[in-house]
Amino acid sequence: MTNAPATSMLCRLDNYQGGARTVYLGMAESDFPDIRALDVFREMDEENFRAITRGAYVQNFPPQIELVTEGDPSDFLHIVLSGTVELFCEWHGRETSMATLRPVSTFILAATIRDAPYLMSARTLEKSRIALIPSQDVRAVFDIDARFARAIVSELAQCYRTVVKSTKDLKLRTSLERLANYLLRVQARAGGGERFTLDTEKRRLASYLGMTPENLSRAFKGLQPYGVAVAGSQVTIADRADLERFAKPNRLIDDHAS
Repeated sequence: MTNAPATSMLCRLDNYQGGARTVYLGMAESDFPDIRALDVFREMDEENFRAITRGAYVQNFPPQIELVTEGDPSDFLHIVLSGTVELFCEWHGRETSMATLRPVSTFILAATIRDAPYLMSARTLEKSRIALIPSQDVRAVFDIDARFARAIVSELAQCYRTVVKSTKDLKLRTSLERLANYLLRVQARAGGGERFTLDTEKRRLASYLGMTPENLSRAFKGLQPYGVAVAGSQVTIADRADLERFAKPNRLIDDHAS
């Protein structure tokens, strides 16, 4: 595959997105600290970091803009600087949500390193600020910077472990158990309070958990005997211990940080 220069790719992106506005050709110094703080870039040589970001640029996108399309060449490594991005897949008219990304995070690293087509599409869920680093530059530095290469291997290993845990969640648990454990994880991330807000809309949550919106509604009702109440996006877990006895959370499935 021939990689297009970053400047020509910028023109192609502008034409393709039809409304995405370029706000900075090249990356502003103010964006460097957030990117540098990511595990992938933290330990790499400073000169190599400057080289990898030299051809990068930042772009503002409105909501519901498709940033990458499943099957397209992986021309860029994307970094979410602000806003929210959904990774999703389609097949014969069906669509499923794979993940929701928030600042500061990268996508899709595996395709960039493999110089392979994207296996997922990505779209903005709200106004988002995205950094785009040419994949050819990422691969070039990967070959010469050992600390950067180790960080990428570690990141990809973590992604693999997360995929295995998500697959176990989907294959070993009922829909009711998947929802119960998801709610326990969200509650913990929200600080552990009895009442918290869902971090995604219900239609997208249903897709992520592998069920229809109707089944999700029934699953919420099915958790009422365990102290779960839902009103819009607000969830109350009156007795976490009771819900845990039903859900049986397991760190080999539910701890996505390890």
